[in-house]
Amino acid sequence: MSQISTKPPSGMRDFLAADVARRRHVVAVVQEVYESFGFVPLETPTIENLSTLLGKYGPEGDQLLYRLLHRREKLQRALGGGEVVEGDLADEGLRYDLTVPLSRVVANYRDLPAFYKRYQIQPVWRADRPGRGRFREFYQCDVDITGTASLLAEAEVCGAVATVLCRLGFEDFKILVNHRQLLRGLVAKVTDVEHEGRVLTSLDKLDKVGGEAVIAEMVAGGVSPAAAAEVLAIIEGLKRADGGVPEADFAPEAFAALRELFAMASGGPAGPHLSFDPTLARGLSYYTGPIFEIAVPGLAGSCGGGGRYDELIGMFLGRKVPAVGFSLGLERILLVMEERKMFPELAAGPEVLLCRFPDVPATEAVRVASLLRAAHRRVEVYPEADKLGKQLGYATTVGARFAAILGKAELDAGTLTVKHLGLGEQRVVPISEAASAIASWG
Repeated sequence: MSQISTKPPSGMRDFLAADVARRRHVVAVVQEVYESFGFVPLETPTIENLSTLLGKYGPEGDQLLYRLLHRREKLQRALGGGEVVEGDLADEGLRYDLTVPLSRVVANYRDLPAFYKRYQIQPVWRADRPGRGRFREFYQCDVDITGTASLLAEAEVCGAVATVLCRLGFEDFKILVNHRQLLRGLVAKVTDVEHEGRVLTSLDKLDKVGGEAVIAEMVAGGVSPAAAAEVLAIIEGLKRADGGVPEADFAPEAFAALRELFAMASGGPAGPHLSFDPTLARGLSYYTGPIFEIAVPGLAGSCGGGGRYDELIGMFLGRKVPAVGFSLGLERILLVMEERKMFPELAAGPEVLLCRFPDVPATEAVRVASLLRAAHRRVEVYPEADKLGKQLGYATTVGARFAAILGKAELDAGTLTVKHLGLGEQRVVPISEAASAIASWG
């Protein structure tokens, strides 16, 4: 009989106590900040109809969708013979991001506020190749505003994200900004607009593969070598603006919108971190206006991104609804914070291990533990009547700072021996005062 692997699927992970404590810490900060900006929570199903998901992320994104096969008789009929197309095998999939589900929600619920500000913190799934900081299952922390074309919405989502990062202890991050219409104008200036998708997909890889590889990919996609080289030359010229928004002889409205956004955000938390980056393309096809991405020195890839998507909701609703959003990648943030030792001391596991001698009934251990828990102490009861040394060794294993020792003498006297495991000191206190003694000692 072959041995069953106990590892999780590739690109997915188990989270033990310390991992969960760090994740909860970051999520708590995200929730507090997002709500302080007036965003309200939303949760959507793990599974969406494929008709909802397909065609929203571009050809490459569609290939990364996890499909759910039909079940039982329906699957058997699909596999029964003859040519099989995708719709015969699956009509549902795991959500790829949180923006498309939001767009479906806005189209489905007509009584939402005119300016719907929602945040959403849930996992998404992509059938991608795993790598360092890149997983197939990961959490996104999204903020979006629908119903307004005002650039104030961009300033608000950028401000919320910047506040989260500052609150977590990041100082050296940048929010890279570009405009999808600027990129579209650039393509129209040098080549046929039919090549827009190929040019943008290639540019989105510039920081990863370099200029020569990007040009080669454009040419392989049908762009002429001269046009591909000109695209890179214009991009390099725009980069000389050193973070500011320059003038150009194409896409004037896009450049003007970016200058307005920078001015509007200058008085808020995002202002010091905004930086114009003409190489930023964002691979998702639904963006229509300003686009954003977070850059942290020393980290390959992004900690989050977003942008304006004024046509996505209309794909469900049948009319245009302006919208803009920003998504933080929880996994990347956790990775950087752990590497840089940015986490405060976080509680995971019991604060107190309640030890008992063999002559103390288990019912008394439960009673004393309950009193300590009622006073907001985290208490684990050692389940067996082992020697005290073994119990104290276990307390160290689970990270308890205190051992509360209950023997027959303590029980008769109504007391508890409390040992500070870090200092090696111990006190005998009335059971009713044990919780406050631990609090004052800690």
